[in-house]
Amino acid sequence: MSHKIALIHATRVAIDPVRDAMQKGWPECRLVNLLDDSLSADRAAQQGELSESLTERIVDIAGYATKLEADGILFTCSAFGTAIDKAASNAAIPVLKPNEAMFQQALLQGDRIAMLYTFEPARDGMEQEFKAMIPAGRTRASISSYHVPGAMEALRNNDSRTHDRLVAMKAARLKGVDVIMLAHFSTTGAASAVRQVVDVPVLTSPDCAVSRLRALVEGASAEAPVA
Repeated sequence: MSHKIALIHATRVAIDPVRDAMQKGWPECRLVNLLDDSLSADRAAQQGELSESLTERIVDIAGYATKLEADGILFTCSAFGTAIDKAASNAAIPVLKPNEAMFQQALLQGDRIAMLYTFEPARDGMEQEFKAMIPAGRTRASISSYHVPGAMEALRNNDSRTHDRLVAMKAARLKGVDVIMLAHFSTTGAASAVRQVVDVPVLTSPDCAVSRLRALVEGASAEAPVA
């Protein structure tokens, strides 16, 4: 059975990484790409928590995806966590935040977890989401986040080589960590460069998310009543 998956993007630089991950991890599904690149710019201009208007826009675009009869929704921008939670609560299909599957995988691989991020407004929300996923009683698990200045700007200027080099340079300086997470879908391209300079697991959000969403959607299909 071929499933239809809606990918919701707030920036163009997230599209290719998740497309590649889908092709590798779930090639038979049908993709619908929904892009509102003003979301990223408006989030960057906003301080602190998400505004009600931005939250409503996230909920609305998820509602549109359900009208397209999508079997599942994957958001690819990591700066809208609370809004995606609200969208998921309104949906009758699986809705996945960009990083929750990667966070789950990281917690399976160690306690000292580092996250490299390039889009500053995403950090606080991602850290909160991660900490909320730490199992009760697991007091040693922690996240340390590291900004990579200039990397996002390089990528937006189509300079992926500089982006990857900057991310790898930051990763090479990390000490005493069990696993490294590349925070955004857009940082996935740096994974190979990072793995060349570290000796710990390096996780990317698209690969983890595709695997998790496939399990959710196919599980929901298997449980659906036969008409």
